[in-house]
Amino acid sequence: MKWTIKKSIITLLTPIYLFTAWLGLSIAVPTANAAPDTSVLNKQGYSTDVIYQIVTDRFADGDASNNPSGAAFSPGCTNLKLYCGGDWRGIINKITDGYFAGMGISALWISQPVENIYSVIDYSGVNSTSYHGYWARDFKRTNPAFGSMSDFQELINTAHANNIKIIIDFAPNHTSPASETQPSLAENGRLYDNGSLIAGYTGDTNGIFHHNLGTDFSSLEDGIYRNLFDLADINHHNNTTDAYFKEAIKLWLDMGIDGIRVDAVKHMPQGWQKNWMAYISEYKPVFTYGEWFLGVGENDPSNVSFANESGMSLLDFRFGQKVRQVFRDNTDNMYGLNSMLAETAAEYTHIQDQVTFIDNHDMDRFKLGNNDRRLEQALTFTLTSRGVPAIYYGTEQYMAGNGDPANRAFMSSFSTASTAYQVIGKLAPLRKSNPAIAYGNTQERWINNDVYIYERKFGSSTALVAINRSETAAASITGLQTSLPAGTYVDELGGLLNGGGITVSGAGSVTAFNLPAGAAAVWQYAADETAPMIGNIGPDLGKAGTTLTIDGRGFGDVKGTVFFGTTAVTDSQIIQWEDSQIQVIVPAAAPGSHNVKVRSASSVDSNSYSSFSLLTGDQVSVRFIVNNASTVYGENVYLTGNTAELGNWAPNKAIGPFFNQIIAAYPSWYYDVSVPAGTELQFKFIKKNGTAVTWEGGANHSYTAPVSGVGTVVVDWQP
Repeated sequence: MKWTIKKSIITLLTPIYLFTAWLGLSIAVPTANAAPDTSVLNKQGYSTDVIYQIVTDRFADGDASNNPSGAAFSPGCTNLKLYCGGDWRGIINKITDGYFAGMGISALWISQPVENIYSVIDYSGVNSTSYHGYWARDFKRTNPAFGSMSDFQELINTAHANNIKIIIDFAPNHTSPASETQPSLAENGRLYDNGSLIAGYTGDTNGIFHHNLGTDFSSLEDGIYRNLFDLADINHHNNTTDAYFKEAIKLWLDMGIDGIRVDAVKHMPQGWQKNWMAYISEYKPVFTYGEWFLGVGENDPSNVSFANESGMSLLDFRFGQKVRQVFRDNTDNMYGLNSMLAETAAEYTHIQDQVTFIDNHDMDRFKLGNNDRRLEQALTFTLTSRGVPAIYYGTEQYMAGNGDPANRAFMSSFSTASTAYQVIGKLAPLRKSNPAIAYGNTQERWINNDVYIYERKFGSSTALVAINRSETAAASITGLQTSLPAGTYVDELGGLLNGGGITVSGAGSVTAFNLPAGAAAVWQYAADETAPMIGNIGPDLGKAGTTLTIDGRGFGDVKGTVFFGTTAVTDSQIIQWEDSQIQVIVPAAAPGSHNVKVRSASSVDSNSYSSFSLLTGDQVSVRFIVNNASTVYGENVYLTGNTAELGNWAPNKAIGPFFNQIIAAYPSWYYDVSVPAGTELQFKFIKKNGTAVTWEGGANHSYTAPVSGVGTVVVDWQP
């Protein structure tokens, strides 16, 4: 979520009938309706999936009876700041009529399903509502404009019956617009627990919210501990909120959701988020990815470390922004595209888990003027590249719109005849049938400013993709080499984008051919692997006893074994063994980072897949504060200690850099850290300046982490 609302004088239009009409539909979860496990759908791997992102209110109105009343609703969706009627019934209808199946879509990412505020807010004369789902009031109830809990359960059951996964948006960073000095603003950020008030923003005596004013986005610390615009910012360093968000996500997991997209991960303490992810991985692991917004050309090291260490994947903004530069905005070329792929592959440990896209609800739509072919080429590139591709609703119908809310208009058509719809429908299934597209490495094979030919390869399986973005000039392709076996290959797009077939010799040489202006083509060969190869693992972190899913090919149908470093799982810890997927119980190895390896029944070893973060045990979030830690220019304070979570005394694995502005001010420093629950921690602080490390003197500090909830430890720097 990226908000562009500016604060102004606020007036409220909150009719009593609006509250009564909606509140009557927000009911607690009926536990008897919990969805049964569906083994095909509860598997971790998403690299073979294509996600379709839906702004629920803007997709399809399947049940007019749940539309809001009065000033909150816009008949015909003429006011894009109001509710327009889309709901879960509308999504169910499009599942059952085959709209998604026709595109090969196997996962739906829907708006946050929780109960939102009912107020209509006047921002400088423009009425706004919570149609987007990001102004939560109760994370344990549904938004009645989308449907009841029974409707949501039906959505999950219908999706699963059609081999489609359901991913929910979830925004634990904040509740709704609020003001310290204007308690009459909307619902003033009030947070409820299944109908019972926990707190409002004003008079928040139990510290449920941060009260540090709004962020100016000047630093990571400022964005975490101050409000995002005028939204009431949750204080996660609080026993009540910590327990609440674990209970809330458990409720939705019990309903049978298959994934979570976490909003605004850049704006929450990373230690708390890791502790929350550890809870999810232990309870019911599902694919989880977060939103860390990056602008054009932005490369944030904190973004990379979060993706590598939090247990959560990310929406890959570096991918999305570069694709838009090259195919939409003409501000970069194919060399830049190739460099982005190489750089991100080197930086992200779990590159196959990052979610790729060309547009979404937080940016201008890709469609810009008469750029349909560029859009089709961008889709081709995204659907055949590494990661987990996500398609924004309406992109397949060439919907346009710059800025919020124009980029969130009501779905324009459900035509299955558009070229973009057909491109998706032809390429999405290849992610399941050819592991080179799902898991393969990417290699540039032929390139100039406008032409990019790249190969995806996994074992003996190969895909070759060619794109010519020039609108006027065909490209004469000579000297092209490939790993495709000798033979003649047809374009998997069937000529939709003016591509044709190719001929490959026994030495891998491709016979010279012309790639027309504006063309794109995909050629592929899927092999039956005889040796084990790991394509992906999930989740990325967990403790001994966590269920881990290993995806790939060539594992065989007879049990072999799995190694975490040098520790082998026992036969009883193998839950499932199939040729393309294995599920095992994580063994009791030494905590820390472990590479995972599969050994087949015929004693053939797979590649070593890095890295699974084996936690010491259940996690809690602890705030470490060190006072009187004066530094010189260039120095920062870090934490290390006696557990894997604290880096096992290794300076290069120390936690930090610490913050020193908001919760505590220099020369005091602080950081929220995920640590093993109920464990005696020995720790020290260090100062780092480049490669130079200065250790704190004296004896180790000692602290026993709480068994649950959050903790705080305050010490003085020891000279």
